[in-house]
Amino acid sequence: MSDEEIRRVLGLLSQDDTVRAFAALLLGVDGERPVKALDRLAGGGLAERGPDGAWRARPERFRELLKGLAEPPAPVSEEERLLRTFLVDGRLRAIPVRREKRLVVLRYVSRAFEPGVRYPEKDVNVTLRAFHDDYAALRRYLVDELLLSREDGFYWRTGGPVDV
Repeated sequence: MSDEEIRRVLGLLSQDDTVRAFAALLLGVDGERPVKALDRLAGGGLAERGPDGAWRARPERFRELLKGLAEPPAPVSEEERLLRTFLVDGRLRAIPVRREKRLVVLRYVSRAFEPGVRYPEKDVNVTLRAFHDDYAALRRYLVDELLLSREDGFYWRTGGPVDV
């Protein structure tokens, strides 16, 4: 479905004479209808002339346009599905109890830290608080799972995926 077809249909519905002619066809109102307006409606797929020569409305054209715009849903990986379960507007609703699920979430959270940069504990806490109020538990899990390392009050990223 092209943008041109959609613009054409919307343009037809923005003109008084074609809207009246389309409405009359929909409602089955007899009377004089401007032939030019009917021809324009037919060109946009909103009307058609039957075998008996009578005009009829094609409201199904709207469904066709919408169907043409609808894209099939993109396949979602298991990891993305799990993240959508636990994240709402970028914040964790809960820290997963099961280790496999928690690892997926922790890998996602670890991306907030640049590899090779040392962070004071205060900065780590601020970053993790953006994800969940229990930032201490997140920090502990990240260290336990070797996604962050710590020494003398400083933390740095040692694992997890790297965006390139």
